[in-house]
Amino acid sequence: MNTLLELDPALLEIVGLTLHVSGGALAFAVVIGIPVGVAMGLSRRIPAAGCVVPVIYTGMGLPPVLVGLFVYLFVSNQGPLGNLRWLFTPTAMILAQTIIALPLVVGLTLTAVQAVDPMLPLQIRALGATRWQLAWTILAEARAGIFAAIVAAFGGIISEVGAVMLVGGNIEGETRVLTTAIVLETRKGNFALALALGLILLALAFWANFSMYKFQTRGDK
Repeated sequence: MNTLLELDPALLEIVGLTLHVSGGALAFAVVIGIPVGVAMGLSRRIPAAGCVVPVIYTGMGLPPVLVGLFVYLFVSNQGPLGNLRWLFTPTAMILAQTIIALPLVVGLTLTAVQAVDPMLPLQIRALGATRWQLAWTILAEARAGIFAAIVAAFGGIISEVGAVMLVGGNIEGETRVLTTAIVLETRKGNFALALALGLILLALAFWANFSMYKFQTRGDK
């Protein structure tokens, strides 16, 4: 508790970087994943659906450390993106976490859209609605599942350690986030600081989930 109340600048820096990395990755995953999930859910005939959908569902359980390994290979000096010099930077960490979160957002959004009453699109089309109006209406009907997709994606990336450890390197003041700091302090035997970091991580996860829940319930009124 003393560690938390002291508000050490180094601790605040770790929290800020955690929010920057996970928040940025979630934003990219939502902007890309929700439109893709809605489009796939509305399409009667998905090209190569027999391969695409299983790939998405497989990606929902993809081991974060494996994602970190592939991103590491791509952004390392010998990789295709080596010239960008992203390795051991927050940018590489955001890229890795975006890849982790994207299948969750797409898969759960797809499932939520497909759970909508199949007669609703027919009724909307019969009323002369455009494709955009149809998409927005379906999106509103499936909002509970889409909120769940966003929450699941955020929980999956803010708590993962393998990918950010590989591509970020856990560099103090540069790429150290809450999960990697917990691992480091535990190895050092500094359990008080590790527990304090863990409490902050739990508080951030609760705050995000509570905010999303309030936003969802307000939309239902």
